[in-house]
Amino acid sequence: RNSNQYPFGRMTAAALPWLRKSPAASVVNVSSIAALNGLPQRALYSASKGAVLALTFAMATDHLLEGVRVNSVAPGPTRTEGVAAEWGETNEELGRALPLARTAHAAEIAEAVLFLASPRASFITGSTLHADGGGAAV
Repeated sequence: RNSNQYPFGRMTAAALPWLRKSPAASVVNVSSIAALNGLPQRALYSASKGAVLALTFAMATDHLLEGVRVNSVAPGPTRTEGVAAEWGETNEELGRALPLARTAHAAEIAEAVLFLASPRASFITGSTLHADGGGAAV
């Protein structure tokens, strides 16, 4: 297949020849709760994360018969150095507004990615795991 079909997923496109040879191939993209809810003053960020969701669904259907599972994780506000530098206290405020009333730790998001990449998720493809403190539910 033409690897240019995924201009925003170049790494995945480059890895596809190896993924197709694996009996347990899995791709996990990272989107955001912002893809569903949007964020004030962050329209481009929200739109780009929505594109990641669309890319995930398209890639999942493109590679079903090749045995490559494709899913995504949509984190909510997450406490990292980069986010703190960009968002400051706003990130913590967003976390307090969630049903779980806190931001995520990066390790919690990593666990969601690891689950989808693991054999425990072998029957899951074309899905998004909302690791967002309940944000998608409200």
